[in-house]
Amino acid sequence: MYSQLPMYQRIGKAAYKASLDNIIALCNLLDNPQDHFKSIHIAGTNGKGSTAHFVASILQEYGLKTGLYTSPHLVDFRERIRINGTMIPESFVIQFIKDYKQGFDSIKPSFFEMTAGMAFDYFDKEQVDIAIIEVGMGGRLDSTNIINPLISVITNIGYDHMQFLGETLESIAKEKAAIIKKGVPLVIGETQKETKDIFIRKAEAEESEILFADGYFLFSNEIVPGASGNGMKLDIFKNGKLYLPELTCPLSGKYLAKNMITTLGVIDVFNASGQDVSTDHIRSGIQKVTENTGLMGRWQVISRDPLSICDVGHNYDGLSQTMQQLNETPCRQLHFVMGTVNDKKLADILSLLPKNARYYFCKPDIPRGLDQEELAQQAKEAGLNGKTYASVKSAYEAASSIAQSPDVIFIGGSTFVVAEILASQDIIPH
Repeated sequence: MYSQLPMYQRIGKAAYKASLDNIIALCNLLDNPQDHFKSIHIAGTNGKGSTAHFVASILQEYGLKTGLYTSPHLVDFRERIRINGTMIPESFVIQFIKDYKQGFDSIKPSFFEMTAGMAFDYFDKEQVDIAIIEVGMGGRLDSTNIINPLISVITNIGYDHMQFLGETLESIAKEKAAIIKKGVPLVIGETQKETKDIFIRKAEAEESEILFADGYFLFSNEIVPGASGNGMKLDIFKNGKLYLPELTCPLSGKYLAKNMITTLGVIDVFNASGQDVSTDHIRSGIQKVTENTGLMGRWQVISRDPLSICDVGHNYDGLSQTMQQLNETPCRQLHFVMGTVNDKKLADILSLLPKNARYYFCKPDIPRGLDQEELAQQAKEAGLNGKTYASVKSAYEAASSIAQSPDVIFIGGSTFVVAEILASQDIIPH
């Protein structure tokens, strides 16, 4: 798959197909499995992956056989396709490619198109009760946009993938709003003045009810660490009244709390269709999100001495929230292992990063990876100083050899940097 199919995560723009023709042809070849199961479709600039995992975990606790399709993977390709948290078997992946290789040779799908088709086929064959489908990029031309879901979800709009989606929040919002289907209710996670009217107009045109989740749900300003020092505990309010007191999550961060608000909006709309997901299901689903779904890379602690944290935030909006949380983390000296890809607006991202940190610049091991020397030069111009390393692993090892107990090591800048760290530490998905 990696060698023969163009993969956006590895090579970037050359793998992008600005058309749904391939996925339509592929699903026709597969007898349109996407039409044979119920689904929830989740788009957005940030938080769509975490929201998808939260929703999937809650619906598992509710008792539904739940498919989950997300991207990219961190360690194992099979992370992308799960049922009740269990990854798709290798045997299914191999047989799927054997069975349809002749069709692939004719259609010439991208890596993402083939993976989406595989997920749909797997969920169909396994007769899931519902599948949570995360958009890969954008919405209008994303391969997942051939499903007709029970609920459409847009978490938020920010600046990312502008070479494909447009340079303004409004243009990006229009691309993502294209997942809204006729009569299908819509949940918006975050109300933004630049995009609110775009979603309202599109929902009206499609005769879709629209719910702005943050207009109904709020989380407490004070988020405290979990009892063991891991994760967080917070209060959730609905319509101004305490709804979920002392809700615990194995992961931490205000950005994850925002994703919980989106999730609660989705569950509210799901219940309006005649379901009965209770607060107990919600509470246990969020408490067990990592156990149920294998969610990784979100403010994930990989070492306690010194405290070492990795996070997949990689665009301006995502990193700004992560940096806010990092600034609130007690620390004598911050050691920052950083790498990124070569198609980001780097100046904007670098402006967010703390100038008092010691940086360890590295290149993720993919063709799109930005050379560590170029990264270091641009970082120096932004007032950030450090040394360069040939690999993510060597950069982390250098930081670990210098950092002491009161220090913090942060690893991020790219999903692929986090993926390499998790793999090097033998932190593998279940």
